[in-house]
Amino acid sequence: MSDCGCEKAKAELEEYLHNELCSTDAADIREHLANCPECTTEHLVGQVLTEAVQRACKESAPEDLRDQVLARLRLSQQHA
Repeated sequence: MSDCGCEKAKAELEEYLHNELCSTDAADIREHLANCPECTTEHLVGQVLTEAVQRACKESAPEDLRDQVLARLRLSQQHA
């Protein structure tokens, strides 16, 4: 393992957050984050944002919004 530096850590942060990196690259970024306060802050912001989006995607849309969307879809299919 070696510290990959800020440039690589920031460029691959999204993939790191989603566990999409090979184990070597992930280990390099993990090591960098352990020693770089600036990148650690970016990682924490990305983590919070990713978790918020994941929670939002699990929630159901309000029933009236769902009905409106379905009505518009049916209408657009009739005119197609």
